[in-house]
Amino acid sequence: MEPFETALPEQYETLKKQANYTSSWRKRLEAVKILSAYQHDKVIDLLKNRMQHDPVRQVQLAAYEALAAFGVDVEQPLPARFDIIKNTDKIFLRVKKSLPKDHTVADFADKLQRMRLDVFDAYEGDKGAEFMNWLEERWAKL
Repeated sequence: MEPFETALPEQYETLKKQANYTSSWRKRLEAVKILSAYQHDKVIDLLKNRMQHDPVRQVQLAAYEALAAFGVDVEQPLPARFDIIKNTDKIFLRVKKSLPKDHTVADFADKLQRMRLDVFDAYEGDKGAEFMNWLEERWAKL
């Protein structure tokens, strides 16, 4: 097993912001992966936070794997049982009401992305390839 760097990376503050950037789960995941090479107390705290509070499972698991590799006693996070963002249906309904009656699911997805990028991005990351099918089902039920 190769040893981890124990000093903070020079770009720590930038990576910390990136790890907490709500509008891009990909940027959060990238920051977690970079930080996983640095076994430092501040990095461990940040990774614990991402593992416990990130809405996207891929980010949670990357943080968990880094912490486990560091030897930190953590339990693997469980998948979300309910919506990963509180009041998702209310958000979706607000978006749907802002569109003309004859709008399509593509119109809905586009407007959701413009109005609530954080919600769009979190579910896109969480659902992966099934995102548009899932979104269409939710849209149809509104």
